[in-house]
Amino acid sequence: MNLRPDLAIIAEHVAPGSRILDVGCGDGALMAALRDTKGVDARGLEIDAGNVAAAVSRGLSVIQGDADRDLAEYPDASFDYAILSQTLQTAHRPDVVLDHLLRIGQQAFVSFPNFAHWRVRLSLLWGGRMPVTRLLPERWYDTPNIHHVTIDDFRSFVAERGIEVEGAWFLSGDKRTISAAANMLAEHAVFKLRKLSEIKEPTRPIRG
Repeated sequence: MNLRPDLAIIAEHVAPGSRILDVGCGDGALMAALRDTKGVDARGLEIDAGNVAAAVSRGLSVIQGDADRDLAEYPDASFDYAILSQTLQTAHRPDVVLDHLLRIGQQAFVSFPNFAHWRVRLSLLWGGRMPVTRLLPERWYDTPNIHHVTIDDFRSFVAERGIEVEGAWFLSGDKRTISAAANMLAEHAVFKLRKLSEIKEPTRPIRG
């Protein structure tokens, strides 16, 4: 599979034969790879009409829609995995989108660019301007990124909301990097998540 590095990580950890919903699926590259190599039943939601057409031309089941509006239409636990790659930071309400992912899927994969990477910090410190890099090529006024999340922000967010992190992978350029100091060293992050079940108090025997 010739996939973008974050998508390759996700593909590696999706179980064969599972059902997935790829939210913000782009041209369907991940869905096609999973269908062809793991027999996955893949469905996609994508906002860009050109990408939808490209995905459909691959024989994929993709509809045009907006994660901020349309995820509420999907029933609970209707997929094994809900996937959101490089889309969280573009959502108007990423917290609501993430809630829907974990409602729709038994597990969720989320990948995003890390805005605390040292190159971003250096650009702001020395140049005083929003960074433009290979992985963040848009300028401040035409970028689709409206929520500049960091790895530590995301870790704190999921901990506060009772979300279990089942796996986390970090990328520097196109290569994986260590989790230590990931907030400084990683350009992208991939998280595998599951909503923690409510813990019920054990039933106490009734004594006469």
